[in-house]
Amino acid sequence: MQKFSLMRYEPADSLAQLIEHYWVVRWDLTGQAPFRQTVLSYPNVNLAFEYENNEIFTGIYGVPTTTYTRLLKEEGMTLGIKFKPGGFHPFWKQSISLLTGKVLGFKDVFGIDVQDIEQQIFAIETEEEMVQLAEQFLLDRIPEQDDNVELINRIVQFTIDNRQITKVEDIVQEFDMNKRTLQRLFNRYVGVSPKWVIKRYRLQEVVELMEKGAVSNWPKLAQDMGYYDQAHFIKDFKAMIGKSPEEYIREM
Repeated sequence: MQKFSLMRYEPADSLAQLIEHYWVVRWDLTGQAPFRQTVLSYPNVNLAFEYENNEIFTGIYGVPTTTYTRLLKEEGMTLGIKFKPGGFHPFWKQSISLLTGKVLGFKDVFGIDVQDIEQQIFAIETEEEMVQLAEQFLLDRIPEQDDNVELINRIVQFTIDNRQITKVEDIVQEFDMNKRTLQRLFNRYVGVSPKWVIKRYRLQEVVELMEKGAVSNWPKLAQDMGYYDQAHFIKDFKAMIGKSPEEYIREM
């Protein structure tokens, strides 16, 4: 088989406002050197059922504020649930900022032991059935509709779609919101600030431009993104992407 495989599955309509997608990663490095996987940061909480070296771990991963690496060895797989920005809050009903940069155990969040669910999931042969079982767990606990989640996702999508958005004031003006209200909303529902979200997507766009060979004037690019100088841009790029622009280009 291939060393790695990744599949994504869409959520049921009743969960579509809360969940971006389910994902399944498999790897087989039997007899090969371990692989260090770089994980980029996005404003999403993930619930992951992980199986590796005959051991199972299930955790709720808050938004990582920087890239991090995970060492993959031997053979394993992970079934993940990627919640939309703000989408995990209705299940937990606590400030998602308490999760930021952390991993919590299943029982810490849902209040029940996870062993039975884990055993059922990893006893199933097909990914589709695994996803259905994990989804049923959430459907049995589906929360009441929270209009703030829909608002946050409109704000995030607006930020993604409009590359000229480089500062929080742009969002405040578009959605006619008080800046402090917006910041409190993101802190409670997303776990990171609206400024962090803007920066994350703008820097991802820089990566896309770099991969197309479309960046020639770095000082102007930094200025267009709202940075006062190139040094701060490079610092944020390295924190978000895991390497400096120069290192990224060299390794492309």
